[in-house]
Amino acid sequence: MAHLLLVEDDSTFSKLLTNFLGKHGHQVKACTSIREARETLGKGSSDGPFEVLMLDYRLPDGNSVDFLKTLRSEGNRTPAFIMTSFHDVRTAVTAMQIGAFDYITKPVNPEELLMVLREALNKGEVTSVKTAPKAKSNAQSGKQSLDYIEGKSKVAKQLFEYVRLVAPTDMSVIIQGESGTGKEHVAKSIHRLSKRADGPFVAIDCGSLSKDLAASELFGHKKGAFTGALQDKIGQFEAADGGTLFLDEIGNLSYDVQIKLLRALQERIIVPIGSTQQVKVDVRLIAATNEDLIANAATGDFREDLYHRLNEFKIEVPALRKRGEDLPIFVQHFVDKANEELERNVRELSKEVMDVFQKYDWPGNLRELNNVIKRLVLLSKEEVATLSALPSEMITAMEDQQKPAPGSDLKALQETHEKEMIEKVLQEVRYNKSKAAKLLNIDRKTLYYKIEKYHIE
Repeated sequence: MAHLLLVEDDSTFSKLLTNFLGKHGHQVKACTSIREARETLGKGSSDGPFEVLMLDYRLPDGNSVDFLKTLRSEGNRTPAFIMTSFHDVRTAVTAMQIGAFDYITKPVNPEELLMVLREALNKGEVTSVKTAPKAKSNAQSGKQSLDYIEGKSKVAKQLFEYVRLVAPTDMSVIIQGESGTGKEHVAKSIHRLSKRADGPFVAIDCGSLSKDLAASELFGHKKGAFTGALQDKIGQFEAADGGTLFLDEIGNLSYDVQIKLLRALQERIIVPIGSTQQVKVDVRLIAATNEDLIANAATGDFREDLYHRLNEFKIEVPALRKRGEDLPIFVQHFVDKANEELERNVRELSKEVMDVFQKYDWPGNLRELNNVIKRLVLLSKEEVATLSALPSEMITAMEDQQKPAPGSDLKALQETHEKEMIEKVLQEVRYNKSKAAKLLNIDRKTLYYKIEKYHIE
């Protein structure tokens, strides 16, 4: 049994979820607002801390993305996933950038909910990975490595030519690319092909580190160094000694921590918080970002000297929409992976599904593709996955691309008016979907459909 915190302002939907999850052995505490959720988290569950947070996106006193960002800055790392009626993948991408484990769209599919919840409960806190020995080349192994999929497009070949070029050196590397493009997989590939391959690969998500604890996480601390420091702690720099330290979303580090990081790179020594003893470290640093760090340096948000110290070599990871030739390779990889994880037997995707995949712009890149295919495999009962198992937001996106410009015909004008009316009513009832549906004289299911259709946030 798991202790879950549900934050959902729709009382009917909240009761349905609570009863459903209760029947599957879970204990659910339901809240209707961010304020109530904060109070509940402060008190904790009577049976221990909450193990997963389930957050509706739009709430009466704010949105769960901002709420989760605040929790992460305070050091709360409880796995969380966002539930949204708006089928806006960009919202989900933002949520995952600031520490959400996953997202799920409404109306919620029961099997999908249990799958995401199970994965959130199984989510480990392990950041240090002892990698396997150097992988054989694709020609030697006869197949693609699970996390070293090169692809055959021109941009993919250039990407991994750079990986192979820089890997044997000890240069610091900045990996830049949109969220979900696989920057950590590129970093692991560099490590695996390096002279440090037998050493540890330690990955840290800087976006999930609170400002107060970031220095302790990186450099360690001595017992009594600050409130809550009940014992000595080895930092991730020491944990990565002899190997590679990967700092994801490095732009989120505070200015003070950036200063300490620069010193550690220049002098190859660290000083744990509360200690005067210097510790020598032999670490190769790989940093990843979806921001323009040099632009941040110009505005004072990132130290320019640290940027130049990190930028001994830069690798740009292309977005999935620029890798059209590689899409079938990634699709097959994720289908095979989902079949194994979910014990399914989906052999291929239908032509109609692949047509949608080729036209879709994939704002969440490989992470989104992986999520979509996992849900597709989960909901498919046959060997060929069809459009019926595809998330409806993708179909809606395709329909939107084919729509005439607003005002060009009567139907478009009617839909524009309908969208404005729904938005107005939702604002009046502070986004309480049940009340909005009653005022609009439609059922909640129809309201959810309209919200999704018009991309109302």
